[in-house]
Amino acid sequence: MKHPIRFFLLSAAFMLLIPAVLFCRPAEAPAPDPDEPVPAAASYRVLRTGTGETEEVSVRDYLIGAVASEMPPSYGTEALKAQAVASHTYAERIRRQNAAHPDPALDGADFSDDCRFYQAFASEAELQAQWGDQFRIHYDKVAAAVDAVSNLLICWEDEPIVAAFHAVSPGRTENAEAVFGTALPYLVPVSSDADRSAPSFAEEVSLPPETVRNALLSVEPALSLPEDPAEWFTDSVCTESGTVLQMHCGTAVLSGSRLREILGLRSACITVSYADGLFTFRTKGFGHGVGMSQYGAGKMAARGCSFREILLHYYPGTVCRETC
Repeated sequence: MKHPIRFFLLSAAFMLLIPAVLFCRPAEAPAPDPDEPVPAAASYRVLRTGTGETEEVSVRDYLIGAVASEMPPSYGTEALKAQAVASHTYAERIRRQNAAHPDPALDGADFSDDCRFYQAFASEAELQAQWGDQFRIHYDKVAAAVDAVSNLLICWEDEPIVAAFHAVSPGRTENAEAVFGTALPYLVPVSSDADRSAPSFAEEVSLPPETVRNALLSVEPALSLPEDPAEWFTDSVCTESGTVLQMHCGTAVLSGSRLREILGLRSACITVSYADGLFTFRTKGFGHGVGMSQYGAGKMAARGCSFREILLHYYPGTVCRETC
């Protein structure tokens, strides 16, 4: 998120049209206008990692399953709407990219439900199993939010944006260039102070040196570490939002995102200390920190902000419209 399913089905009573076909010259389709906005798809082909099969899912059902998987249904309706537009924009951009440059791993699908590489998705049956007695309440709430905005995309210069989102920022969102290596004018740091009140905003993970060494060497086999563990992590360079751009780790230089991946930390906003035979890794926030903070969106909705205000805050300079 393996058999590809055709995106559109075509059927007609050809036998009734044979006389017309024999004597009429078919009209030539007009060339596409490169400046004309592209309409969004009516359905998506989703590779389900659980079965290895590709399923064709309507945009409505896909967005319900994506929003329900990516944001708690307890969040305010305007936050759920913002998530629905972001999820739609994300899916539409990926669909277009894979149409132009197919990923062989997708075997004809637009994307998969593997949340390591794409956004998460769950079917109605899977949501029912997950929510149990609360299914109807949660499902109807998410569906109503989706139905209100399912025709909208977030656009920048007539293209769907890279609609990045994350669970909780460190109090300020991050620049796309610091995390993804590419600067984007609408993925820039913005304030998200409410995130500081999120449960588990700040977390600590304590690990013995041997565990840290083994984790590092599993991905950096040529790494050499000083004898004293207190000297393993030095010279950290961070952005204003707190993301570690680089940290010297013995003979290697790692980014915060890389260290987060290696050690399974909650974010790349990391500080490291060593005492009493243990490393303590302290993090703030949860996720990569770029784009919309879902917790922050929830707090904005609780203050009475609309989904458009939420999206404009986290994706400054963008517009919401039906095509782009």
